[in-house]
Amino acid sequence: MKLKVCTYNIHKGFSQFNRRMVIHELRERLRSLDVDVVFLQEVQGLHVRHERRHADWPLDPQHEFLAEDVWAQTAYGRNAVYDHGHHGNAILSRFPILSSDNQDVSDHRFERRGLLHCEVEVPGITKPVHCVCVHLGLTAGSRRRQMAQLSERMEQFAPDGAPMIIAGDFNDWRNHAEQLLARRLAMAEVFHVGHGRLARSYPSRVPVLSLDRIYVRGFRVAGAEVHSGLPWSRISDHAALTAELEPEA
Repeated sequence: MKLKVCTYNIHKGFSQFNRRMVIHELRERLRSLDVDVVFLQEVQGLHVRHERRHADWPLDPQHEFLAEDVWAQTAYGRNAVYDHGHHGNAILSRFPILSSDNQDVSDHRFERRGLLHCEVEVPGITKPVHCVCVHLGLTAGSRRRQMAQLSERMEQFAPDGAPMIIAGDFNDWRNHAEQLLARRLAMAEVFHVGHGRLARSYPSRVPVLSLDRIYVRGFRVAGAEVHSGLPWSRISDHAALTAELEPEA
């Protein structure tokens, strides 16, 4: 079988510069991708002020609203908590999520970050697939320490070449992840494999920087695509990335 995955920083359901609430349009565009597992960053779990201000604000947390009737399983990792709500990372899956854990890797109190790690039971693959959704820090030092924590975690919980997908917003425009993460965990980035270079994903209107990534182990890359420009640039400041994967024999 083939496994299709997506990573997307959804900007809390608002367009670039917070001009419009776009969570409903985002749901339709996300469903049009027809993917099996979705890695989402900047997911609004709760926001009381938006509920009061927007009449069509979803009653459910954003990850549940987006997953409804399409992705049967969801996991949410709450990272940033404030008086009127919280946000974090989420994973949506068509297949059973066997376990879920959110590890706090915040480097300082002004920038809350977490690693959402799920084990997913994928048909045709004998071992659970370790799926990790990440949104790394804005400074090089924070990212370096967070990637070290991520590597240590996966060496412990996914040893012996267990199948693994790490996806999200790495904020790693200088590509230090190749040395600090990919080589250490014997992983490959899907666009580097399929196109010879990382995908440009930010800003979504005319992408210049390669901030978003999909790293895999135990899979062949059958295809990878960047979803930028219109209509995607009306939804988030990041482009969505998708990849079609085939389990290695």
